[in-house]
Amino acid sequence: MAPHVLDLLAGVGVTGLVDDRVPVGRLRLGRGGLTAERRTARPSWVVPRRILDARLVDAAVAAGARLLRHRVRGLRQHAGAVVLDDEIPAAVVVGADGAHSAVRRALGRPRGPAALALRGYAPVAPGRRGAQVIEFGTRHQPSYAWSFDCGDGRANVGYGETLREGRPAPNRARLLERLDALLPGAAEGGEDWVGHHLPLSTARWRPPAGRVLLAGDAAGLVNPLSGEGIHYAVATGIAAGRAAAAALREGRPERAGERYARATRRILLPHLRHTALAARLARSPRAVGAALRASAADQRVFDDFVELGLARGRLTPAVVLGLGRALVAPARPSRPTP
Repeated sequence: MAPHVLDLLAGVGVTGLVDDRVPVGRLRLGRGGLTAERRTARPSWVVPRRILDARLVDAAVAAGARLLRHRVRGLRQHAGAVVLDDEIPAAVVVGADGAHSAVRRALGRPRGPAALALRGYAPVAPGRRGAQVIEFGTRHQPSYAWSFDCGDGRANVGYGETLREGRPAPNRARLLERLDALLPGAAEGGEDWVGHHLPLSTARWRPPAGRVLLAGDAAGLVNPLSGEGIHYAVATGIAAGRAAAAALREGRPERAGERYARATRRILLPHLRHTALAARLARSPRAVGAALRASAADQRVFDDFVELGLARGRLTPAVVLGLGRALVAPARPSRPTP
């Protein structure tokens, strides 16, 4: 979880979610012998979703929300309300129900590009303690394996790759095999393995109008460069809640979607154009190698790439210049930097 997420949550009065977790301040990026390792501008946290989600629910209930457990299978929109499963009426619905969103399906919104990832928890290897480690694939582009130290002796480990039309999706055994090939031993002793589809964002993302809003994975908002989705989920969740509340105060709940679209355009659209371009560049092994060499050579480039992958960053002049220099310079193996 990027520190930017905590900034957003603090802005709506939610604090203390990671006070008992150990921050991780180093990031190691590698591919085929090239390595860039530096301290990040701000640390990140590795928090199991079952812990994070429960704490967010507790914070919402403490703020006055009413928690109702119900598996939504569909909805109908009427003139004056949205009705979930023909039994739960609502003035506005925010669909934040993940990659396989029932709310999105009910709206008839198509699925876009996607990635497939497998993650589990394993004892952290000695050489990967105190760091977030990402090793980019050399065969399937874009793809990477990761090991993120949780601070409790375990690491969140996994592997993910973009799904391509005409290429069969890898099964669990294949994903584990590719994880071990990139980060040998990372999966040893692993448990709690879970597979995920990641609906990747595009430069043409447009939210629906009306009383039904989509946030996070349900809206197809996962960074196509990094596979990160928590920042998008929190940013759009807050924007959706504010849009719904404002529309209800005005007595015009049918305008919630318009408000949400305006807010998310300001938050996301320039950034999404830049991540879409960066993701296309990442299909090229030469571009990935240049990005690693540029990051190893310049802290500013490193920081800007991290920002692009974790929050609302863009392809800054420092990144463009660094990539250009790395592409024309002779390729040399890089070494970890302090």
